[in-house]
Amino acid sequence: MYHNQDNNFFHGVMFHHFHDDSIHKIGQGSITSNQFEKIIKFIGRENIISAKNFIEKLSNNSLKNNEVCFTFDDGIRCQYDIALPILDKYDIKAFFFIYSSIFTNNPDLLEVYRYFRLNFFKNVNHFYDEFFSLVDKNLENFFMKNKKIIEEKKNKFPVYSYPDIKFRLVRDILLSKDDYKEIMEKLMKKKDFKKENYYEILFMNKKMIKHLYSKGHEIGLHSHSHPTLLEALNEKDQYFEYKENYSLFKKIIGDKYNAKSMSHPCGSYNDETLKILNSMNIKIGFKSIMKIEKNKNMKKINNTYLEIARDDHMNIINRMNKVL
Repeated sequence: MYHNQDNNFFHGVMFHHFHDDSIHKIGQGSITSNQFEKIIKFIGRENIISAKNFIEKLSNNSLKNNEVCFTFDDGIRCQYDIALPILDKYDIKAFFFIYSSIFTNNPDLLEVYRYFRLNFFKNVNHFYDEFFSLVDKNLENFFMKNKKIIEEKKNKFPVYSYPDIKFRLVRDILLSKDDYKEIMEKLMKKKDFKKENYYEILFMNKKMIKHLYSKGHEIGLHSHSHPTLLEALNEKDQYFEYKENYSLFKKIIGDKYNAKSMSHPCGSYNDETLKILNSMNIKIGFKSIMKIEKNKNMKKINNTYLEIARDDHMNIINRMNKVL
């Protein structure tokens, strides 16, 4: 059974990547439409409630421990092409948390970089080796100093391998944004990878967003540029991230759009973030894990209405495999 002693409380289920036999390639953590259906059946369709119903029941404190909602992060086109038909089949209305720079002439390249590292190298560890070789810093010393943090990250995000975690630490903490971009540009040039050629297959477009909204799905905030460590930004910059995110969806969907929900990009937020979201009258926010984080002064799993837990779909796949 899905609702066992480890996750017997209301929460979200977090999805990112899907693959098929067409344009969407298999990659780390990606699943097929068939696996997505199996997750629905494993959880139990009767336990999955609509995004709007989840918000309403949270506001009046009536959510049951067996109730979950589905959430999709980052505005990735594979969600629209592969997951949406399954959502339609089972009449599930979900949250779609989308960062808005993908609709500008200067999109954040998080998804593009992911596609590059997973498809233009022998394997992802080969990418990490090449990436680390271009870092002009003492990585061995950096990893030793951050040994405790690496173990904490592994406990927090068990779906990540140790090389995954080390790469993210280097990207998010050791390197500046410009340094990281410079290394990635060097690697892409070496592989003759032209990022502009992949925007269409990686990102949803405005028409898709409007279609999701018209079907009753909840379009929520996910920042403008998807900082991988949003909590490191000052309050002014954090405010810009969410106000710009809101403003662009207002332009895409129309004046009827009213943001009620959000998810924290990479699970990163702090007290200033929560204050900003409160000021914007956001009704519900999701974190990226199913744990209590002591460094965020959490007293319980669903600590506040802006810190609702989410189970990563790969954790569910692993649980399903153990059952089978």
